[in-house]
Order: sequence, then structure tokens, then C-alpha cells
Amino acid sequence: IVDRDNIDRNVRLAFLKDDSIGKILGLSYKPQQGPLKKIKIKLEIDVNPPLGASFELKYLDFPVLFSVRALDKSSLFAGKLHALLCRQYIKGRDWYDFLWYMSQDVDVNYLFLKNAIDQAGPWAKKNEKVNSTWLKKQLTKKIQEIDWNKTLDDVSPFIKQAELASLKLWSADLFISKVVKLR
Repeated sequence: IVDRDNIDRNVRLAFLKDDSIGKILGLSYKPQQGPLKKIKIKLEIDVNPPLGASFELKYLDFPVLFSVRALDKSSLFAGKLHALLCRQYIKGRDWYDFLWYMSQDVDVNYLFLKNAIDQAGPWAKKNEKVNSTWLKKQLTKKIQEIDWNKTLDDVSPFIKQAELASLKLWSADLFISKVVKLR
């Protein structure tokens, strides 16, 4: 796949669609009744990732036994926090993920977060002292600015029916109560 549209960006995007490159990538699925559904795969490759991430080796056994080197939860959480603080629009799924990380009691990889903050976003190249105090202050400020109704509209299509009632709890107070627990 060659996507030259964003060749000068650090994070490059490419889409694989079964209706456009089917001769290159064989995708098959048993369609349900009705019109054929499309499969789209979005790839994002960061060609200049921030330093400081921690990795772990995961072993999978389907379709064959293999290993995958992946970011650990602490680094993934730091990346999510960077998105929450630096994304120029509100994405409800990010806030859903934030609640998941908090429910899993995941620590923040502050080195990775600091390097991401220094690299991109409103604090880029400002050498912020990114620690627990700084993070709590910035997240609280962001949370207080959010229109939670719009955030709910964004996230609700992705939530299972059984969980929809819990979205009624989404508010600045709920998220600030979680921020306070960050270590």
C-alpha cells in the first residue's frame, strides 16, 4: 500500500477496503441477509513515535502460534491521555477508554506521556513538567470545558445496549472523580 497523501506527517493513514483492492488482499466473510457489507481496515503508522514507551511480548495461537511485541497498558494509557489532552475535537470513545483504564487501575507511563506532550499538541516544545499534578490539572480543565451531551452522542453508537444506561452518569463530576485517583 502506498499512500502519498500525507507523506510528510508523522502519523500516516491508509485504508484497506475489500471493494477496492480485493485482488491484493483476500478478505472473505459470510454476509448476512441484505446488502453486502464492506470491510474496512484503517492502518495508522507513527513514523516518529515519542520515546519512553514500554513493551511486552504477547503470544497468540491463531491462525498459527506467533508472538507480537506491543505497548504495555501503562504506555497505551499514556497515549490515550495524550489524545484526550491534545486532540482538537472531543471523541467520546476516548473518554470511554479513559474510564476503562481507570477501572483496570493502570498506572501512567509519565516518561512516554511527557515525550508525546513535548512532540505534538498545544504544549509541544514547551518542555512541560509532566507529572501527576500537571496531568490532573490539565485533565480537570479539559473536562470542565466539555459539552457532555455531544460527547454522549459520539460514543453511544458504540456502546452495548446493556451499558447505555450508564452513560447517564457521564458528567464533569464523574470524570473529575476519576482524575483525582490518577497516580
